[in-house]
Amino acid sequence: MEQGYVVKRRGSSPRSTGQVGDPGTRALALLMHAAFFLLLGASLTRFLLRHPGETRTPWIIGLSVALAVLYVLGPVLGSRPTPRSLLWLGALVAVWMVLVVLAPSFAWCAVPLFYTGLRILPPRAALALVALLTLFVVAAQLRLADGFDPNLVLAPPAVAAVATAVFVHMQRQAATQAELIDDLLRTRRELAATERREGTLAERQRLSMEIHDTLAQGLSSQQMLLQAADRTWDADPATARRHVRTATGIAERNLAEARRFVHDLAPADLAEGGGLEAALHALATRETAQAEGRLTVRCHVEGTPHTALPDRVQSALLRIAQGALANVTEHAGATEAALTLTHLDDRTVLDIADNGHGFTPATGTGPPDGVRGHGLPAMRARLRQLGGTLTIESAPGEGTVVTAAVPLTDPAGHSGTPSGPLTPQDPA
Repeated sequence: MEQGYVVKRRGSSPRSTGQVGDPGTRALALLMHAAFFLLLGASLTRFLLRHPGETRTPWIIGLSVALAVLYVLGPVLGSRPTPRSLLWLGALVAVWMVLVVLAPSFAWCAVPLFYTGLRILPPRAALALVALLTLFVVAAQLRLADGFDPNLVLAPPAVAAVATAVFVHMQRQAATQAELIDDLLRTRRELAATERREGTLAERQRLSMEIHDTLAQGLSSQQMLLQAADRTWDADPATARRHVRTATGIAERNLAEARRFVHDLAPADLAEGGGLEAALHALATRETAQAEGRLTVRCHVEGTPHTALPDRVQSALLRIAQGALANVTEHAGATEAALTLTHLDDRTVLDIADNGHGFTPATGTGPPDGVRGHGLPAMRARLRQLGGTLTIESAPGEGTVVTAAVPLTDPAGHSGTPSGPLTPQDPA
């Protein structure tokens, strides 16, 4: 089942794998990682070639391996200045300094360490670390030189200044880009909300004009005709009956108009034909397309209904699926969701499962604290009208499964859920 696939993969959201930076920052990080290991390998090779068989060689090899292992642990700890990451950075710098004291050729490994310090530490602490590393590089280069060389004193600070400037510039660019993206998303949300409000107002105005021009006018005419019939009933029974027949015809036309309104207010996917299964497949396809790669929604149908589901049952289950997927999109942070419609002998069950961050379901009938608004109570109200039940299974970090079950017999025991006129309701 699709539902089982999603539930098994709960907690596998990319958000749990760590922070994701912009492409420029990731590319720079990969470049610095590669440069570090290249410089470390080159420094170790140079030492082994120029100083074979020395007593300090085992120490140099051991410290080089320790430095490489420590460096590999960096991405695991993340880039935030936590106590663990600060302890790791201190150990990394200390091992490198010991290596530089024993073998000055390891000094140029400081360039990737510049980037590491700037990425983790606050600005002032990072600049102090860069200055300290630069002093060690200058001292190491002077130890390797035969005499005093101004380039060896000026080149390391220049390289450190360029590296620091490049990193700070990219960091500012990333912050500016993040602000622009936030502004764009906020503007899109505000525009979408405005368009929804305008659409709602336009639809209300259209319905008010339709009702005024049809139902209201018809009811007014019926009232006048029935009043006229009441006044002439004793004096002119034939005229009174004619008024009543005319009012009856107007009532029939108004009833047809009311049914047309109800049909127009039904879910569009059901109005297009194809039944609930086709409507759920269309909903899954539409939600996946609207998410633009952030969410994949699959639909699966099990079993075959013995009788056609009443319109009000199909409408309620489709509205529940729409409301649940809206909650998934707005609150769950999920990457996958599944709609599973199961036809059983005595009931029809709809499961909506996602692999989002989940929540602690409320014990009562109200919405979970701070997670859902009026969606879940509306779902329960819809199912209560049909004699059905709503079940929610969720836990923080474990995703969510919403199950809507509708019996195929009404409370009186008659076969088939009542299929009276559909009551137009807004989506949950």
